[in-house]
Amino acid sequence: MRQTRFAPALGLALVVLALPLPLSAATANTTPVNTFIGTQDEGNTFPGASAPFGKIQVSPIADHYAGYRYSDKRIRGFGHSFVSGAGCWEQGGQLSVLPVTGSIKPGGDFDTSKPGSFDHKKYAAEYTHDGEVGQAGYYKVKLTSYGGITAEATALTRAAAERYTFSDKTATGHVLLNLGQANERHSVIGSQVKIVDDRSVEGQIVTKSFCGGAKYTTWFRIQFDQPFVAKGIWDDRGGWPGVDGPSQNGEAKPHGVWLSFDLKNGKAVTAVSAISHVDAEGARINLKADGMANGQPITFDAMKAKSQAEWQRELGSVRIEGGSNDDRTVFYTALYHALLQPMTGNDADGRYRGYDDKIHTAKDWTYYEYFSLWDTYRAQNQLIALLRPQRARDIANSVLKIREQGGWLPRWGYANFETNIMTGDPVTPFMVDLWRYGALKGREKEAYAALRENAFGVPAFAIRPQGRSGNPSYLRQGFVQYDRSFISKGMDTDPHHGASATLEYALADSALAQMAKALGKNEDAKILSQRALNWKKIWDPSVVDAPTGQKGFPRPRLEDGSWFADVGSGFDPRGDHGFHEGTAWQYQWLVQQDVPGLAAAMGGAKQALGRLDQFFDYDALVADPNAVRKSWVVGPYSYYAQFRYNPNNEPDLHAPWMYTLMGQPWKTTTVLRAAETLFTNGAGGVTGNDDLGTMSAWYLFSALGIYPDTPGSGRFLLHAPRFAKAEIDLPKGGVLRIEAPGAKPGVRQFVKSVSYAGKPVQRVWLDWEQLQQAGTLQYGLSAQPDTAGWGTRAKDLPNPPAGVAQ
Repeated sequence: MRQTRFAPALGLALVVLALPLPLSAATANTTPVNTFIGTQDEGNTFPGASAPFGKIQVSPIADHYAGYRYSDKRIRGFGHSFVSGAGCWEQGGQLSVLPVTGSIKPGGDFDTSKPGSFDHKKYAAEYTHDGEVGQAGYYKVKLTSYGGITAEATALTRAAAERYTFSDKTATGHVLLNLGQANERHSVIGSQVKIVDDRSVEGQIVTKSFCGGAKYTTWFRIQFDQPFVAKGIWDDRGGWPGVDGPSQNGEAKPHGVWLSFDLKNGKAVTAVSAISHVDAEGARINLKADGMANGQPITFDAMKAKSQAEWQRELGSVRIEGGSNDDRTVFYTALYHALLQPMTGNDADGRYRGYDDKIHTAKDWTYYEYFSLWDTYRAQNQLIALLRPQRARDIANSVLKIREQGGWLPRWGYANFETNIMTGDPVTPFMVDLWRYGALKGREKEAYAALRENAFGVPAFAIRPQGRSGNPSYLRQGFVQYDRSFISKGMDTDPHHGASATLEYALADSALAQMAKALGKNEDAKILSQRALNWKKIWDPSVVDAPTGQKGFPRPRLEDGSWFADVGSGFDPRGDHGFHEGTAWQYQWLVQQDVPGLAAAMGGAKQALGRLDQFFDYDALVADPNAVRKSWVVGPYSYYAQFRYNPNNEPDLHAPWMYTLMGQPWKTTTVLRAAETLFTNGAGGVTGNDDLGTMSAWYLFSALGIYPDTPGSGRFLLHAPRFAKAEIDLPKGGVLRIEAPGAKPGVRQFVKSVSYAGKPVQRVWLDWEQLQQAGTLQYGLSAQPDTAGWGTRAKDLPNPPAGVAQ
């Protein structure tokens, strides 16, 4: 998601795409990953270490609210919890750890008589990008302050390791554990800490998270490979040498621990750490499970080798041929980013903290946390279901547990609470797709009951989730009213963005209608399929976009049914009223469930295709794919006053395939090859926020030659792949092969023919069941589009799904 009200104002995105990156960032192996991709221009990824779907992440904290920005000059510390690619400002960084040198005493380099000496903004270390390494499961950087210190990090699912190597001239090194500060703008509400023995520290940190959301607690244990020879605790009064604690402090108060090490027997100090959202015992259990062996911390190199082997198994399950090292690095880094979340929620003993704040146990399955559903329902969810079906089943079960324990289905679930960030009804298409892919087998009735409750009701005001807060108006009149004064339980609520919420509800209703019909809920299916057409309730055929002359757009309506008109100026389809992080221009395409109806509303297919050309600046793309850097919405947060495609945000991510759904598939290819130029092997190589892997998943589908169609349909639309060959491992040893002889990254080629399992495919999609058969999908490509060939006939196009009234 993108936060618009508090985000930094940027004129152009991607302005630092050419920032130099360390040569070691992209290794020469077959699945190279560069974790610096997305660390500039609000990509908001982190370069540090994590396991696939890991609970703990260790990464540098610099000046940026998301943690690390490639152009930042100093590192404040290494945090132990991060969200990848989100747009809200509070994204982790708890337990900020930094190795330092110097004296810690009254009047010293760290003046224990002055609490301000222990502010990580002040003691932050300068560093160099020379020799900086960002690989899957491993991070390394040289701190140039404090005599020069090399910092390394690696991680497994529930434990991580850091190694700090001091210079040869350093006799005593210190490690600062800062509990009172985290990422910039991530508020620490309170903390407790205790030095357990001469190698271990435990504590807990309460933070207020994600766009001002609720408070939650992170417990931690960190254990060193050698004893420390001195110690102390600091708080808002100063430093206290020799004190073990326990110590606690309150909101925005200095708080932390210093540990001193005698380096005569070796210049490297290794720390192994673990966190839990359950309790202190959970952190201990996680540390023992993933960070210890025979009662001792495992070595840094052993954990690194295990982490990188695990990543190699994950990344090696998708294999591509062709392209340069940069092409391969962009692809595998996108896969890496898409496999970071949701994050493992339960501790090694199965316990997790539910949305009722009680402790529950996941037995023989994994409970997951952090669900950015408004983003991930559009691409990342389907990618996980395709690549990791067992994880998809556990993800689906986790969502149902959230409803069971928290009283309602989530929208943007962070740790163990609902943030109520974003709008619409993303959980419905998210869960219906998982049902369609078999991830809810045996739980269909339970899932449908939860989804129906959400689609036909509103949560009680007393519980935190707000669900479809626009349902009273929507169920009565067929649209969510536009009402900026509507009381919200969080930063966002549907009536604040009534027009876009209506479109999202209608799409969700279409998906749920298909599930209802399959489960024999015929009356519900009928009602929902009618509601899938509610997009028409906000379509105003009289609206004109003056600069282009296009007529007819979605428009917000007020509670009494009248059309919204801004004071003194009427309604501008490029304005921000009624649409969440977008305009009527971008949201007009969010009608995948009724493409023929949408085309008719635009004056017919010819006129609709012409509007798509205008939307993408199609002629400019044909002349030069790099025109996107000027033609499209290029600022990460430039949502409004726009009429072009926005590749940086979710509402119109599917729009390139609207060409395919209207019989001009070659134009989809033209747009995709242009969009792919925005994904590069550089710090700014992600468009906008990566949103917990959503943009990365979009890129992967674009490059592979398949893309998920309307939620609940089970269809994957076909388009020309970027690479000549790809193989995707499927369950039970099957392999989906995608072949496009002659395909080359950066070269625009068009689909001439398609075959699957040796049989010609004339229609523009394959069903989920076909993909699961592990056959070979082969594309014949040509340099020029065949405007009367593959995918251009009406019978080649999908009919509106069962979730739309005919």
